Formats: sequence, C-alpha cells, structure tokens
Amino acid sequence: MTVMSYRQAIHDTLRAEMLRDDRVFLIGEEIGIFEGSYKITAGLLSEFGEQRVRDTPISEEGFTGAAIGAAMLGLRPVVELMTINFSLLALDQIVNHAAKIHGMFGGQSSVPMVIRTPGGGGQQLGATHSQNVELYYAFVPGLKVVAPSSPADAKALLLAAMRDDDPVLFLENLALYNAKGDVPDDDVPAEIGRAAVIRSGSSITVIGYSRMAALGLQVAEQLAKGGIDAEVIDLRSLRPLDRETLVRSVRKTHAAVVLEDDWLTYGIGAEIAATISDGAFDQLDAPVRRVAMAEVPLPYAKSLETAALPSSDDVETAIRQTLAAVGRLH
Repeated sequence: MTVMSYRQAIHDTLRAEMLRDDRVFLIGEEIGIFEGSYKITAGLLSEFGEQRVRDTPISEEGFTGAAIGAAMLGLRPVVELMTINFSLLALDQIVNHAAKIHGMFGGQSSVPMVIRTPGGGGQQLGATHSQNVELYYAFVPGLKVVAPSSPADAKALLLAAMRDDDPVLFLENLALYNAKGDVPDDDVPAEIGRAAVIRSGSSITVIGYSRMAALGLQVAEQLAKGGIDAEVIDLRSLRPLDRETLVRSVRKTHAAVVLEDDWLTYGIGAEIAATISDGAFDQLDAPVRRVAMAEVPLPYAKSLETAALPSSDDVETAIRQTLAAVGRLH
C-alpha cells in the first residue's frame, strides 16, 4: 500500500496505463502545457509528447467526437472535460454516438473510451460550474458511469474504465481531490457494476456515492460511538447499478437512508429507493429517507452554497429520524 491523494491516484494510473498500452492517449482542453485545470496530467506532456497528450481548442463537441472516431479505429482515448457542466456541450456525441454505435452496428464497432470529468459544489464556482448532472448519463443504456469515493477506488475504477471496451464516464468530485488514503501497489481493476460495503453494520443501511459515500462513512463512524451501528454502501457504479448488494443489506438492517450530491427530484436516490421497494419492501420497517442538495441553482455566496449542499448534520438527522420512527433510537 502507498498513501496518496485522490488526485495523485488518478495521475499515476493514467501514466501507468499509457506506459502499458501505447494505444492510450489523452485529449482535452489545457491538459498539456497547462497540465490540466486540476493538475491531474502534470508532467505527462513532457514524458509522452504531443501525439499522446493532445491539447484541444475550446470545443467539447469537437474533441469528444474526435475521440469517438479514434476509439472506433482501435485507439483508447481518455477525454478530459474540464467540468461535467461542459459535458452538456458534447451531449449529442456522448448520448447519440458513443453510447449507441456498438448496438446500432450490431457489435461490429466498439467505442473503448473514457470521459473523465469533475463536478460538485463547495468551491464557489457558481451555479453553472457546480452541478452534478451524472443522472443524465446514468439514464442512458450503452454508457457505463462510475464514481469513486476514495483514492484506492479512483485507481481501481480508472483501471477498469481504461481497459473496458465500452464508453465509460468517470466522475470525479472536486471536494475529493486532496483526500488521502491507502492505495494498493498492484494494478488490479475494480469490477464495474459492483458496489462496496465500506462499513458493515446492523442498525440501518446508508447508501451513497462519490463525496456522499465518504461523508456517510464519516457520519457512521461518529454514530458508532453512541451505539448506532450503520452499514455503509458505496455505489461506485451508477450504471450498471448493483441492486443485489443494496437489497441484501436492507433485508438485514430493515431501514435505509440514501445520500446524493444532486437534486432530490428525479435523482439517483429515487432509483435506489425504488430498487429497495421492489426487493425489500416486506423487510422495511420505515420509509426510505433521502438526503440531497437544495433544489436551487447553487449560489455563489459561500454561506448560501454551504447551506444548499448536504452536510454531515443532514445525514445524521436523517439516520436518527429513521431509527426513531421504528423505535430503535435510544
């Protein structure tokens, strides 16, 4: 194991895969000379050259489309979109081309590409630069969507994404870049579509992904000091979704709280709540509670932005209210 940051884990994995497979190349805005807006690609231009670290014009639709074409011809591009908000400019390329080419052409062509992109609030970047719109992509058959919450998973899921023969959207949360943790020294990829039980427990199931999985674990560890034994599940993958792990956990704990860093209405949590209802309705002792951000364009002012985002207090309150509703809070 090596202790490193989430940012470093992504950088080192990109470099290692570029060394291992000369079909891998990086493409995006300011990823070369400037080394990326968040310095993920630091040093890679000087090491691999302009053929494999390609700076592009400010045209998300254009360079995403170019990457799709390159992938169809046998290369393995990794696209960096400066923020998931800018992915909306490439929505047609991602949804109508990357996701559909394999199926529309009867499997004659694949699109083995990764789209890396950060999102999330808390950085005072304003309403148009702080969104989590992963729901748009998790909705689309033909895409895979992953969202690591730790440095170890950032490495394992990126390895899996870069070696996959389908297009994978790799979600990074800005709030996690400096988070540190143990990262295995091997290069074993994760299984896309498999959630992780990151804390075993029996009192209640807490489900999250990306920043909210990390926050859920933090709250669960605090509550354990007071006798609340929460099980925490990190989804890791939004499409495909590991419904079996979710249902198995709720059948054991009989209660669930779902955490998400996006808007409540029509959100990821709604799909999870429906999954639990379908698979564990008779075992539920209380309705599934959901914690999400306020349904507003995220404010710029720090105090308002903080108030709009889901917090550890929000998570703890939802857990306590759920347990209180079934008489299990002492």
